[in-house]
Amino acid sequence: MIVTLIVAAEISWWIVLGLALSTRYLLRWRRTSTVLLLGLPAVDLALYALTVLDLRGGAEASWTHALAASYAGFSVGYGPSLVRWADRHFLHRFAGGPKPPPSPKYGPERTRYEWQIAGRTVVSAAITLTLITLLVPLSAGAAHYGTFAQWYWRLGIAAVVNVVVAGCYSRWPKEAPAGVAVVDGRAVEEEKTPARQA
Repeated sequence: MIVTLIVAAEISWWIVLGLALSTRYLLRWRRTSTVLLLGLPAVDLALYALTVLDLRGGAEASWTHALAASYAGFSVGYGPSLVRWADRHFLHRFAGGPKPPPSPKYGPERTRYEWQIAGRTVVSAAITLTLITLLVPLSAGAAHYGTFAQWYWRLGIAAVVNVVVAGCYSRWPKEAPAGVAVVDGRAVEEEKTPARQA
């Protein structure tokens, strides 16, 4: 049941986002679009509330309940960046906006980008672990803790790995290959060497 709810929440999240962007750029209803965007967290809250109700109703705690909490945590950590990504691409595709630039690949811009990813992962892990911890008192009590305990070290490892990767980019920034012009951390053109005359 919980897996079905997670799938339904994921589909609902993208449908609401699609409706919000459509009303903003195609119908020019900015207020309606804003209301729909504010409804995105409601999808996550509904999934978490249904997860708690499922456990309180006597369901046996399983990894799917923790997965539902991790879905909400992921949405908090990565949701805003996903909305910005979708907004830029929708604007370009359907409303004549500029083409979204790719992620930076080189230099300090790449380092900042990696730290942004690490920050989102740490926030997602922290929110997820908080929600998983709250499942214990909100549901049937400490009997469920053992089922959820493994998520602590798994999410902890994921957060640490992301921080280590970002730290490596700080220590050893990625440089562009020779002959590649870079602007804002992105390759823009390749410098051509004039042909040698015979």
